[in-house]
Amino acid sequence: MSEEAQVKSVVLDASEIDRSLARIAHQILEANNGADNLALVGIVTRGDILAEKLQQQIREIEGVELPLGHLDISFYRDDYLTHIAPEVHATRIPFDIDGKHIVLVDDVLYTGRTIRAALDALMDLGRPATVQLAVLVDRGHRELPIRADFVGKNVPSSREESVRVFLEEVDGKSEVDILEMKPGERAGSARLGGE
Repeated sequence: MSEEAQVKSVVLDASEIDRSLARIAHQILEANNGADNLALVGIVTRGDILAEKLQQQIREIEGVELPLGHLDISFYRDDYLTHIAPEVHATRIPFDIDGKHIVLVDDVLYTGRTIRAALDALMDLGRPATVQLAVLVDRGHRELPIRADFVGKNVPSSREESVRVFLEEVDGKSEVDILEMKPGERAGSARLGGE
């Protein structure tokens, strides 16, 4: 069965993603009374692209270039040992996070385990003043007491479905899809370049 045949619905198209990111950028600035001492850290592999888009939005709104970092959590995941060959990317945070107000950015908030791993990774790098969470999609089903401060869209879904974010920069299209999972498959991010 092809990937297209498995798509149950498209919950955000490219223009809706752009509008959601513009709204999140405004909310971040409002919640922080501007951009002073603020930095964006995106979780690799799509949270970092969304963080770059938020950086651009904030630049257009506020005229300020926020510090931007990319955070790889591969070795902080609680399922790290069950992955035979985890896909490892580089963490690049070219600024001191101590005392900064960090906005952690991810594509989909699900169980909360990715965010827990990201917080562990971030704390190994320093001591930020605050950490806020911005996600494009919150699909529910939390297993840990984690919530997002800024959400593009809440997407109710079942555990038998996968919510996938595709971005033009790595997938050739920008949209958020709900996919029916095959038996035995686990929810997760789409591979870079799509399925």
